[in-house]
Amino acid sequence: MLIHVHVAPTPLGDENGRYVCVEGAIRVIEQSGLEYEVGALGTTVQGPADRLWALMRDLHDACFTAGADTVMTHVRILQSKDDVIEASMSELAGRITH
Repeated sequence: MLIHVHVAPTPLGDENGRYVCVEGAIRVIEQSGLEYEVGALGTTVQGPADRLWALMRDLHDACFTAGADTVMTHVRILQSKDDVIEASMSELAGRITH
């Protein structure tokens, strides 16, 4: 399964950093051990469905832990019936030619 997730906490951060809440969510992804790619408008993560469903909740909660008052989480999901994606995240991205 692939997810593309964007957390939108309010406030984004505090005196410790402008994006401390988003960075808290990214740390959760790093600690998961799953393959991921951080982009300007969200992060793509690849892994087994059961781990990604739980990860989405953990990302959302990480923003509160980091100090957010409210969090809106946007997610796009790509999943097949057998939970096998035909190519890895990097292979799919590599198919794009400019």
